Amino acid sequence: MKKYFVTGLLIWIPLVITFMVLAWIVGTLDQLIEWLPNGLQPRAILGFNIPGIGLVASVLIVLITGLVAANVLGQRLVAYWEALLARIPVVKSLYYGVKQVSDTLFSSSGQAFRKALLVQYPRQGSWTIAFLTGKPGGDAARHLHGDYVSVYVPTTPNPTSGFFLMMPREDVIELDMSVDEALKYIISMGVVAPPARPLAPRAALLNE
Repeated sequence: MKKYFVTGLLIWIPLVITFMVLAWIVGTLDQLIEWLPNGLQPRAILGFNIPGIGLVASVLIVLITGLVAANVLGQRLVAYWEALLARIPVVKSLYYGVKQVSDTLFSSSGQAFRKALLVQYPRQGSWTIAFLTGKPGGDAARHLHGDYVSVYVPTTPNPTSGFFLMMPREDVIELDMSVDEALKYIISMGVVAPPARPLAPRAALLNE
């Protein structure tokens, strides 16, 4: 009985958690419909709510925004909007800080979170998974003598929080695993290990 019960839990727990997360996302996006006037909401027109319509509306808004911003007129509107935000002291710092991070993460030519690393943290002899985020810059780079790389060390089981470190390149080991595999390894607290691969020559880190 214990064996069957545990087997059933292993089947249902991932399904339930996945359903709860998706339901939370859809429910949150459905609240966007509440911004519409009462007369334009689906329950006023059809007499009932349509689950997921907020998700569809959000996807359409993002696609339309990207379509408009891709042409010359849209680029001018975005530039005007950013110039307007640049005049607001607190909003300027917050907006441009988030924009620089998002542009770096989602850029097709960027190196942020493209490599999984093995580093010693929080002390010598203790190893953990980290992600390459680039090279030190600004005034910090002037005070670092030698070849350094910037890494992000996520926490377990929530990888959205973590620590930013600048480490010597020779103290960083590049792993032969994808970022997705490394995230699964971290979130599972080491239970879900990536599959073993044949040994290959170690690639150089961020040579460009």
